[in-house]
Amino acid sequence: MNKRNLRLLLILFLLSSTMLNAQKSKVYQLNSPDSAIVLKITVGTKLQWSVEHRGQVIIAPSAISLLLNDGEVLGNDAKIVTVKTEKTNTSFSSINYKKSIIQDKYNQITVNCKSDYGVIFRIYNDAVSYRFFTKKKGSITIKNEEANFNFTADHRTLIPYMWDYRGGKIFNSSFEALYKDRPISLFAKDSLAFLPMLVDVGNNKKVVILEADLEDYPGMYMNINATKKGFMGVYAPYSLEAEVGGYANLNYIPTKRADYIAKTTGTRNFPWRAIVISEKDKELLDNDIVQKLASPSRVADISWIEPGQAAWDWWNNWNITHVDFKAGINTATYKYYIDFAAVNKIKYIILDEGWSDDKDLLKSNPDINLQEIVSYGKQKNVDVVLWATWHTITQQMDKAFPIFAKMGVKGFKIDFFDRDDQLVLASIYEIARKAAENKLIVDYHGIFKPTGLQRTYPNVVGYEGVKGLENYKWATEDAPRYAVSIPFIRMMAGPMDYTPGAMRNSNKANYRPVNDMPMSQGTRCQQLAMYIIYDAPFQMLADNPTAYMREKECTDFITSVPTTFDETVALDGKVGEYAALAHKKANVWYVGAMTNWDARELILDFSFLESGVYEALVFKDGLNADRDATDYKRGIVRIKAGDKITIKLANGGGWAAILNKVE
Repeated sequence: MNKRNLRLLLILFLLSSTMLNAQKSKVYQLNSPDSAIVLKITVGTKLQWSVEHRGQVIIAPSAISLLLNDGEVLGNDAKIVTVKTEKTNTSFSSINYKKSIIQDKYNQITVNCKSDYGVIFRIYNDAVSYRFFTKKKGSITIKNEEANFNFTADHRTLIPYMWDYRGGKIFNSSFEALYKDRPISLFAKDSLAFLPMLVDVGNNKKVVILEADLEDYPGMYMNINATKKGFMGVYAPYSLEAEVGGYANLNYIPTKRADYIAKTTGTRNFPWRAIVISEKDKELLDNDIVQKLASPSRVADISWIEPGQAAWDWWNNWNITHVDFKAGINTATYKYYIDFAAVNKIKYIILDEGWSDDKDLLKSNPDINLQEIVSYGKQKNVDVVLWATWHTITQQMDKAFPIFAKMGVKGFKIDFFDRDDQLVLASIYEIARKAAENKLIVDYHGIFKPTGLQRTYPNVVGYEGVKGLENYKWATEDAPRYAVSIPFIRMMAGPMDYTPGAMRNSNKANYRPVNDMPMSQGTRCQQLAMYIIYDAPFQMLADNPTAYMREKECTDFITSVPTTFDETVALDGKVGEYAALAHKKANVWYVGAMTNWDARELILDFSFLESGVYEALVFKDGLNADRDATDYKRGIVRIKAGDKITIKLANGGGWAAILNKVE
């Protein structure tokens, strides 16, 4: 046989093989309820998903699978047993959230495969999600998960890279980073991004990648994949050994990791992988996808769980003055914080680091009489929350939680997780469960983004996972740009403990980091607006009582803003530039707006108001706020439904208002 005939035979063989594979592949299509989004699922040699939005390809075919430790790949050469489609149009009540009722309307397809596994795909009018499930006996080991997000071009992306500052140990991070604005192809080498992250796919559309219902499984990072136009999931390997170390020896850092990512039960649901698609940036300000995908509450009695504001000590370095005692970590100082909280109807105070031995919660600082402080707070209707490290809590919670609950402590602010491998994920659920059994609230700090735990355990009232105000005790980065980026990206994942409330405010030229008497970048009114725009059921007043008492007008405004709401309306916004948002609680509306370092005018449309006339208490940037960022003007104006009002925001500025109906 000559070479020409051999080549023909080879071509025919390849063509026939391709056709055979094509014939084996099955394609399923699922449309969003409004038909704007089309999801296609291809089941063949590889299990792939792709997404179109109004005819534009958002996600090109992207392979997904689970690799088990025995070599089995769930998703490759899948043999379909059944396919079930269903529609859901319902609603549920939320707890400690930005709205009281969440509408939950979606279409779903469940693909059951041989080998006791399957995939659920769910499609909303603004989002697409999927999750694997298994029905295997005993336990299984997950060696890796393949999750690809292939785009069609080298899109602009806002990337929060891991900040690896725990002794060079990869997968140890505080999950605090500004967003790097760059095309996918310039994803930094030897780096990983954490979620959520945003991709600009053109035509004014943005895509945010998230995950939800992340339980007993490692968190997902992003790395550039082989297409150079997309991303793939990366996961922290299972921790086999760890040691105390890192910052001030407050971390528990893995020193030996396995070659797999999870050991888990053989019958379970795996985390949701999701994308949200917006046609206008402002739509990202009011999105409930993580709440919708989270597991329902496991706490039967929630009557004892109370959101609210907290007077916080650490950011302001206990710097209270004009008192007849030495300020610091001592009983007199905290009783003074309680007095301040009581007068201003603030629900909580926090005793941050220093009240106890970091390694033993049962050893109090000798200058602290904790029972006296807690009892004094009870007399004033102010509750006490205690700071602790994650590692210490894991060692002592079985003994400590009942002791502190009996004492009258209301909860714990738990810090220095700085990991999201499987052991940490299992731990945060266990801590939440045991805290709930003792009627203790929990505020997680030094931790990854929320993924719905706050719905499953509503006593989890706070989450950090954000480069908050505390950083500006030492940092010089562009805070105002970040401040108007996170509402569109990080806040989509859930509550965000940014800890606003600075009363020392600075413009760009005059700002400098000061640890003991810190200031904020941007205006006073931007700080006020954060209390409206940022979701935080457990919301901090970061500055000290002396500063707040000196600035009584602003303090009264801050403490008048609730920390949870009944309704939310996104008014306007552009990622990294500005954001405007309205919330309603009972019959009162709260409206906030913020800008980056660019001064600008915005037109706020008040058509969301019910009919009638409202009296609005307004705080706006003063005429000289560009020179002195503390400059503001307080006033009363009348607004009615349908009014359009032009507001002016100074450089790094803000605008905030409380509207009460009067006619």
